[in-house]
Amino acid sequence: MATKATKMKIKKGDTVQVLSGSSKGTTGKVIAVYTETQRVLVEGVNRVTRHTKAGQSARGTRTGGLVVQEAPIHVSNVAVVDPSDKKPTRIKTKVETHQRDGKTKTLRTRIGARTGKDL
Repeated sequence: MATKATKMKIKKGDTVQVLSGSSKGTTGKVIAVYTETQRVLVEGVNRVTRHTKAGQSARGTRTGGLVVQEAPIHVSNVAVVDPSDKKPTRIKTKVETHQRDGKTKTLRTRIGARTGKDL
C-alpha cells in the first residue's frame, strides 16, 4: 500500500540533530530526503553494516566484504539546527507578497521558531 507523499520541512543540505534512537544527540548534514517514506539520510548517523557478495567488475577484480553506510531515519526523529545558536529548532515559514506592475509575487522564507532568524 503506497502512502501519500507529503511536503517535508527538512531539505537536502540542512544541518540536523538526532532527537531519538541510538544516534541521539549527534549532528550531521542531510544527504537525501525521501518524501514517499518520510525519511532522511543523514551523514554519519544510523550507520549499518552491509555484507556485499563478491562479484566481477569490468576490469576483472573481485570486490566484496563488509560495507558500512548510512541508513535513512524517520523525519520525526531529527530537528534542524539553528545556525545562530547551534541548538535544534522547529521551522516556520514566513510568507511575503509583493505587488509590482500589477503582478503579485509571493516569497517564502524558512525561519527558526525559537530565534525568528532565517535558516
